[in-house]
Amino acid sequence: MVSTATAKRRRTRQPSLAARHRRRRGAADTGETRAVEVVRTLAVLLQAGAAPLAAWRHLAESGSVVAVGVVAEVTEQGRPLVEAIRDGGGAWRMVAAAWGVAGTVGAPLGEVLRAIADALQGADDIRAEVSVALAEPAGTARLMLWLPLVGLLLGSALGFDTLTVLFTQPAGGGCLAAGLGLLLIARGWTRAMVRRAAPPPGVPGIRAELLAVALAGGTAIPRARALVAQETADEDDPSADEETIERILRLSAAAGVPAVELLRAEADRARRDARTAGRQGAALLSSRLLLPLGACTLPAFMLLGVAPLILSVLSTTPLPLA
Repeated sequence: MVSTATAKRRRTRQPSLAARHRRRRGAADTGETRAVEVVRTLAVLLQAGAAPLAAWRHLAESGSVVAVGVVAEVTEQGRPLVEAIRDGGGAWRMVAAAWGVAGTVGAPLGEVLRAIADALQGADDIRAEVSVALAEPAGTARLMLWLPLVGLLLGSALGFDTLTVLFTQPAGGGCLAAGLGLLLIARGWTRAMVRRAAPPPGVPGIRAELLAVALAGGTAIPRARALVAQETADEDDPSADEETIERILRLSAAAGVPAVELLRAEADRARRDARTAGRQGAALLSSRLLLPLGACTLPAFMLLGVAPLILSVLSTTPLPLA
C-alpha cells in the first residue's frame, strides 16, 4: 500500500517526456544537437537494421533533446512519427518531408536520410560562410552608430556645455530631435540591409532532392511531383523550383535518360549558386552600408556632436556690438 502511494507521488512529481520536451525544445533548436548530426546518426542506425521508432529511442536514451521530444509525442500523445518530426520546425520540416516521401514510395530510409543530411550540411555551411562574411561590415556599421554620441560626450569632456545647450535651448532641442531621429533611421536602415544580405531560410534544391528520392523509389513522375508538393506545401515560393524541375524533366524525356541523377545534380547546383550569391551579397553590403553612414550617421554626428559645441561657444562668448 505504501509503495503504491509512493509510486503515485513519484509519477505525479515527475514531469512527462512531452512536458520536458516543451520546456527544452528551444534549446534543441538553438544548438545542443544540430539537425544534421541527428539525421546522420539516424541514417546509420536505420541502415544497421533498427526500426524507425527504435532508432529515435536510442537517440533519446543517448541524450538527444530532439529525440526525447519526438519519442514523447509519438508514445504519449499518439502522433504519427512524421508529424512529430515536423513539429521541430526549421530543418526538421525538411527531414519530415524526406521521411514522408521515402515512407510513401518505399525508398531506403537510411540512404534518403544520408542524402538529406548532406543537403542540410550544405545549407549550414552556406549560412556559416555568409555569417562570417557579414560580421565585419555589420560590426563596423554598428560601431559607427555610436559616433554621434561619442562626439557629444567628447564635447562635454572638453568643457563645453553641450548637454545644457541640447536640453535648454530651442536650437539645441531641434538638433537633439533631428540627430536622434537620424540615428534611429540609420539603425533601422542598417539592420534591414544586413537582413536582406543574409541567406534565405530553407535548404537550396530540396524539392529537386525530394523528387529524386520519390523517383528512385519507382514512383511515376506525376505521383512523385504531387507527393513532393504535398510534403513541402508550407515552404515559401515554390514557383522557381517548379520551373527548374519542369525543365529537367523535359530534358530527361527528350534525352531518354533517368531524371534522378539530373535532379540530384540540380540540387547540388542550387546549393553552389546559393553559396555564391551569399558571398556576393556580403561583398556588396560593405559598400552599400556607406549609404546610411553618409545620409544619416554623419549628419547625426554634426547635429549631436558639432552643432551643440558651436552653440555652446556662441552662447558663452560675448559678441561685440556694432
